Amino acid sequence: MLTIGQKFPEFKKKAVVSLEAGKEFSELTNGDLDGKWSVVFWWPKDFTFVCPTEITAFNDHFEEFKKLNTNLVGASTDSEYVHLAWRNEHPGLRKLQFPMLADTSKSLAEELGILEPEERIAYRATFIIDADGIIRWATVNDLAIGRNIPEVLRVLEALQTGKLTPCDWVPGEATL
Repeated sequence: MLTIGQKFPEFKKKAVVSLEAGKEFSELTNGDLDGKWSVVFWWPKDFTFVCPTEITAFNDHFEEFKKLNTNLVGASTDSEYVHLAWRNEHPGLRKLQFPMLADTSKSLAEELGILEPEERIAYRATFIIDADGIIRWATVNDLAIGRNIPEVLRVLEALQTGKLTPCDWVPGEATL
């Protein structure tokens, strides 16, 4: 798995960006992330049980990521058409404010090293990438375990301070 200090891979993928007819899809590249911090998170499959709880939780915190001048991108190995159908079908996904990347070739998940070997679906991986495209934090959860979005935000803010942060540091507290 790619990890801290490594460059996030170059990619060019379709993404669902809207539910508005004729504007549903866009092409997304790593160049679209350059110059800003980014959080790219992966889920295993659309139309499942744990995944929408995480995706809607990221969306619930979207304004906090925006205040931190951070791109937010969700991704799975499902196609953009499956993403769109899921967004249309699931009430909690209709108002997503970030793109749903479609890695149908599984090439990006494979390059990141987060492809589950038997089903060839992505693990629940989260990457925090700095403005230079360098991975600064990477976590992977078991397929059955959802993430803690406030922890992603806490780590993002800690990284953005550029300083040492003690155990259990909370944004707003003193750094070392």
